[in-house]
Amino acid sequence: MCTVTQGTVWREALLKRLKFIIGAAIVIVAIGFLGYQGFVSSATYYYTVSEFAEQRDDFANKSVRVEGKVTDGTIERQGNTLKFTISDGLESLAVVYKGIVPDSFKAGGDAVVKGKLNAVGIFEASELLPKCPSKYEAA
Repeated sequence: MCTVTQGTVWREALLKRLKFIIGAAIVIVAIGFLGYQGFVSSATYYYTVSEFAEQRDDFANKSVRVEGKVTDGTIERQGNTLKFTISDGLESLAVVYKGIVPDSFKAGGDAVVKGKLNAVGIFEASELLPKCPSKYEAA
């Protein structure tokens, strides 16, 4: 006949509780990490074209967001490649973007581009985000 001592039952209960606590801690840390990463990536500041031009050397091989107005007459489409220039009135920046162009992208509109500056001085955008006006008015 096998008898289970009270100490064995107590140890098994403690072990189950410890496993649960460790598992819960891992889940909480993972959720916290993912939340932090999401916040950091969405809270990324963007620079104006002039600010970017002033700090151009600091951004070598770094992904950065730059905001400016799409210069009239500079938009060129070649297949899925889009070339254009953005400006803030003081400085201009040549941009190349490969991908789907949003419907709201247009000459004279504000846009935020995310990417890196290549060796030739052209900004290679991985994301193109046209900025929508704060108010929509009827035509």
